Amino acid sequence: MRVVTLAEPDDFDGWRDAARGLMADDVPPDDVVWQVGSAPADLFGTVPPDPPAASAPRAASATVSVPRAFLDLARSVILGSDPERFALLYTLLHRLRREPKLIEDRADPLVRRLDRIAKDVRRDIHKMRAFLRFREVEEEGETRFVAWFEPDHHIVRANAAFFVNRFASMRWSILTPEVAIHWDGTMLSEGPGAKKTDAPEGDPTEEVWKTYYASTFNPARVKIGAMLKEMPRKYWKNMPETDLVPGMIATAQARESGMIERARDVVGGNSMIAWEALSDEAAGCTRCPLYKPATQTVFGEGPIDAPLMFVGEQPGDQEDLAGRPFVGPAGQMFDRAMAEAGLDRSRAYVTNAVKHFKFEQRGKRRIHAKPGAGEIEACRWWIEQEQMLVAPKVTVALGATAARSLFGKVMTIGKERGRALQLPGGGEAWITVHPSYLLRLPDKVQADEEYARFVEDLRMAGARLA
Repeated sequence: MRVVTLAEPDDFDGWRDAARGLMADDVPPDDVVWQVGSAPADLFGTVPPDPPAASAPRAASATVSVPRAFLDLARSVILGSDPERFALLYTLLHRLRREPKLIEDRADPLVRRLDRIAKDVRRDIHKMRAFLRFREVEEEGETRFVAWFEPDHHIVRANAAFFVNRFASMRWSILTPEVAIHWDGTMLSEGPGAKKTDAPEGDPTEEVWKTYYASTFNPARVKIGAMLKEMPRKYWKNMPETDLVPGMIATAQARESGMIERARDVVGGNSMIAWEALSDEAAGCTRCPLYKPATQTVFGEGPIDAPLMFVGEQPGDQEDLAGRPFVGPAGQMFDRAMAEAGLDRSRAYVTNAVKHFKFEQRGKRRIHAKPGAGEIEACRWWIEQEQMLVAPKVTVALGATAARSLFGKVMTIGKERGRALQLPGGGEAWITVHPSYLLRLPDKVQADEEYARFVEDLRMAGARLA
């Protein structure tokens, strides 16, 4: 009997290395006991007091080749909570040697069971991303954000990269019963599991969030069964907005009737209330350090039902002082190009990927500095909310920073310019240069050519509205 001891319940690398050695020695699945630490993973397994030493792998069978689909499946299944998952995966691996196409047979009971585990793990990962809520605490004079979550599976380490990328500029901790992860802005660390009482109960910003959540609630779209299926009650205790749900559901019918009566008189009123709540919340944004030297948050402006949205890079010096987007030299060039393209700026929604002015102080002048990846990512939440509320038919990214914010990855202007693209969350997007680029061109001939091309980009995007 072989005994394999894994370091952690989500130890994929340890399982893979052990499985390779076992396969090299052609050890049958029934002759292996898998365990994590000192606790047997197999409920019916027994650990021999002195397990025999592993024999050397046979050179002829040292290499184990498996389909990529198996590795993808294994990475998910290892994160599951089924105590037999290690043995089940090794059994499938052992059978793949004789049945190379087995992984494609979704009717096979073993494959079907592993698929179910993987699906449950992916769902748990999604739930953690959707329903985890940070609460602000003061820690030795510095702000930290702490969240409590109770996953069904061993997904916390695997999910850490998502929260690092999403909240790169924040200092945060995620506490769970099994493990705690901490991010200090530069390094991710791990600690022992925690209790619910170790997490804060609430903070002042939750009232702002509740106001915004309540204002976006649409009683005409309430489907209680679907809501409970997607957002089970077990997550409610960690989400401040769920305190509002019972009351909003109870009054949904009355509110729906009221909305119908007011619909002819107040077009888009609900969206405007939500936008005002969002704008008010953004005014106090501290998601990245840029808020400290900046004068103020510069939020988007324009009709909430605008069919066309423009996303720039960040506010400039004049925008920072005025509190409005695109009012400086680049904004004036943008207005002129819009007019030449036959577009009315007053009918478009205009905003920026980053809401605070990033600059370098040189004497009395504040010189524009390019936003970093962490600052772009920290501000993506605002752009996503603006996109959701305005729901434009076409969104135009002005420059590489705006494109990265909208698509969540680096986009090359030269490659993507001049064609319709699909946004990750739905909707059509176009990518072009930022007007400030045109202002920096020293050669007048080139500047005129690039300006004409910019106008044509705007004209093509506008034509999509028809």
